[in-house]
Amino acid sequence: MAARVIVIGAGPAGVRAAQALVEAGHRPVVIDEGRRDGGQIYRRQPEGFKRTYGALYGTEAARAEALHRTFDELKPRIDYLPETLVWNISPGELHVVTGERYRSLEFDALIICSGATDRLMPVKGWHYAGTYSLGGTQVALKSQGCAIGERPVLLGSGPLLYLLAAQYVKAGANLVAVLDTSTPRQRFNALPAMAAIPATLLKGLKLLYALKRARVPVHHGVRPLEILGTPGDGVRGVVALLAEGKKLELACDAVALGYHLRPETQLADLAGCAFEFDEAGRQWLPSVDEDGRSSVKGVYLAGDGARVRGADAAECAGRLAALAALRDMGADVQGVDELRRSLARYTRFADGLRRAFPWPAQEAARLSDDTIVCRCESVTAGALREVVRAKGACEANRAKAFSRVGMGRCQGRYCGHAGAEVIAAAAGVPLAEVGRLRTQAPVKPLTMAIVEDAET
Repeated sequence: MAARVIVIGAGPAGVRAAQALVEAGHRPVVIDEGRRDGGQIYRRQPEGFKRTYGALYGTEAARAEALHRTFDELKPRIDYLPETLVWNISPGELHVVTGERYRSLEFDALIICSGATDRLMPVKGWHYAGTYSLGGTQVALKSQGCAIGERPVLLGSGPLLYLLAAQYVKAGANLVAVLDTSTPRQRFNALPAMAAIPATLLKGLKLLYALKRARVPVHHGVRPLEILGTPGDGVRGVVALLAEGKKLELACDAVALGYHLRPETQLADLAGCAFEFDEAGRQWLPSVDEDGRSSVKGVYLAGDGARVRGADAAECAGRLAALAALRDMGADVQGVDELRRSLARYTRFADGLRRAFPWPAQEAARLSDDTIVCRCESVTAGALREVVRAKGACEANRAKAFSRVGMGRCQGRYCGHAGAEVIAAAAGVPLAEVGRLRTQAPVKPLTMAIVEDAET
């Protein structure tokens, strides 16, 4: 009987994992929440849209087209389940929902390529309508060809900040400014590591040049102070402290916010995978070996869902994880050493990016007590500090029980990291001691109308 292999995700890692499995004679099941393949970075436009690859993906057009072409060729040789949510994982079994139909799928090997989401640090006023994540802003542009506002500001740090800014300029949007919390010195000091992938570094420099040519104001080393607005009208401005100490206030009608990306680890958690604390990145990550094996036999992790290293690295990691699964099933595989060497270079480059665009952990202690940390449940920084003082809740899940932080629709995806930083600062303990929010099924809300699939 052929081994039952399932790949979760149809982004760069998932497509390359499926490709390796098909080449080895398997017919994997490929599950994706999206309507079409490509993941976030190579998200395909809806059927009927006619924008060119160059218009959609810029410098990444060739890679996007190659990935889409590969997946189209794979479709007759895989079982593809688009618009399908994996909401729980139990030993050897996935629980999925497509539309309003539930079913379970058994597996012998599971390759999780769940991608990444925005890493967010709250700022006072970020709960007003008109505040988006950088990733969500990019989805609107790629999927529907629309901007989030007539005069948006992009705020945060990381490669996505500049990629999105360049895409907005190319789309003809009236971008007010880019506010970057990282400093020129931090980026300069990281250059030796980022030189590991010269072509990618050059692409980044081209993005900066595109903004300069478009005369978009770019401010470095800023400290976000407040997003101005009202509950009725939403965002109307941004206030930040410039590096030289001068206060800057900009009028705008939308803000895109984000600080690089964080792995989407909920499925790995539900699968029972062990986690380890990454001191440099100040976050908990699933434990994997160099080929993507997790601590659970038969479960493999690849792409940004395991380590955020970019789309090119995700393609390598996806294929490497598939080869690891094949080898564990007794197959003779080739090309592992070359993939490992390539992935090591991407890892070095990603380390450089982390140093160039650091997570602004220090901002958590500076948040005013009335700043909302958890937008789903309207939990403020003051409320979190109070449960630390009054209840001794210095651990993430205990603080969650007392304050409801992380109990909302996003399940802590957008508030978990910042909430932990607030708790650590208030308690005066290392961030690692705060721990991480435990994942609960379902990982995303399900409708009450769901029924079991009759074919299950």
